[in-house]
Amino acid sequence: MSLLERLGLAALHRLDPERAHALSIRALRSGLLPLPGPVTSARLATTLAGLPLPNPVGLAAGYDKNAEAVAPLLRAGFGFIEVGAATPRAQPGNPRPRLFRLTPDRAAINRFGFNNDGAEAIAARLARRPKDGVVGLNLGANKDSADRAADFARVLRIAGPYVDFATVNVSSPNTEKLRDLQGRAALTALLRGVMEARADLPRPLPVFLKIAPDLSGDELAEIAEVAQGAGIDAIIATNTTLSRDGLTDPQAAQAGGLSGRPLFERSTRVLARLSQLTEGAMPLIGVGGIGSAEDAFAKIRAGASAVQFYTAMVYDGISLPAKVARGLDRLLAQAGYCNVSEAVGTGREEWL
Repeated sequence: MSLLERLGLAALHRLDPERAHALSIRALRSGLLPLPGPVTSARLATTLAGLPLPNPVGLAAGYDKNAEAVAPLLRAGFGFIEVGAATPRAQPGNPRPRLFRLTPDRAAINRFGFNNDGAEAIAARLARRPKDGVVGLNLGANKDSADRAADFARVLRIAGPYVDFATVNVSSPNTEKLRDLQGRAALTALLRGVMEARADLPRPLPVFLKIAPDLSGDELAEIAEVAQGAGIDAIIATNTTLSRDGLTDPQAAQAGGLSGRPLFERSTRVLARLSQLTEGAMPLIGVGGIGSAEDAFAKIRAGASAVQFYTAMVYDGISLPAKVARGLDRLLAQAGYCNVSEAVGTGREEWL
């Protein structure tokens, strides 16, 4: 980390977390931050649900909710990025404060509630994005919607022409009863509507499903079965957790979803179990607690074809994506892998 980045992070940490978040987006848009561009090698280059990636290290949804900094984020070292979540209509989200840093735990709690500018505004920005990077959109539902399941398909119809993949997000804990859509009947109907919307798009689009880390074994098996039956192209494991195990920060009692280092073990166990359930037939994306190349490598060995992170950048800055990608390249070389795809699932049994 450069001195400039270290000073910038120190300054941001003196501010309210949500204000600091907005300023970091503004700093990226300014064009003044030094960014490495794409990080790749013969070992790192891979495919995810048919999408060619320069490396398997991605940005999780939630950082660039409104697709305001797509171009600079594609130059930050990520192999792919995901923006959103987007809902059909703009909505303010939950009352502030709604974002909390748990610095001793290298974690965060948020209860944003899908605050965003709405699908039309986000689609307009995505229409102007660079076409030489892989960009996905996280689909959400309006809090006051009479038909939340239909909202996901509506967002896909509006913004689908401008992205490379879309993620059905039924696992956020911050919209009341949203996680109820993970049940068999509700999820089956929801995914049917999304797939019908996909069929109307001008080009094929992979659809991913993002799940919660707080599912029981039976619930996880049910979701895997429904996802495979619906033709989902990949599963993202996992979203934030409601668990507060092992936290030391006094703000741990805040309501919302927990992300960051404390989520690593829980989310990786879910990932490994999902890999076992799907028998490697469906690509998985490992998310939750990644803060280093070693963490990314562990997720890949647990069954992930690619990984995503976001919270760790709160503590380690925008240089982290390139650092993780380059470190992953070294770890793959040291382990004797010619390509990252060879490592997928090789350590799964350690997490079961």
